[in-house]
Amino acid sequence: MTVERALRLAAGLVTLISLALAYYVSPYWLWLTAFVGLNLLQSAFTNWCPAMVIFRAMGMKDATCATTSQPQPRAASR
Repeated sequence: MTVERALRLAAGLVTLISLALAYYVSPYWLWLTAFVGLNLLQSAFTNWCPAMVIFRAMGMKDATCATTSQPQPRAASR
C-alpha cells in the first residue's frame, strides 16, 4: 500500500467513525469531520499532511508515476 492510498483510507475511516459518533454520542464529533475535510483541502494545495509523515515512518512508499522518459512516436496520418 502506498502513502497516498493509506491517506485516503485513513481519512475515509476517520470521517465515517466521526459521523457515527456524532449520531450516537454527541454532535460535537462533527468537528473531527470538519478537521479531516480541512486537512484534505490544504493537502491538495501543499501536498503535505501530518498522516503522510506517520505512514512514511511506518515504511510505506510514495506512489510512482509509470511514464516513459521518451515520447511515444505518433502514428502517420493519412
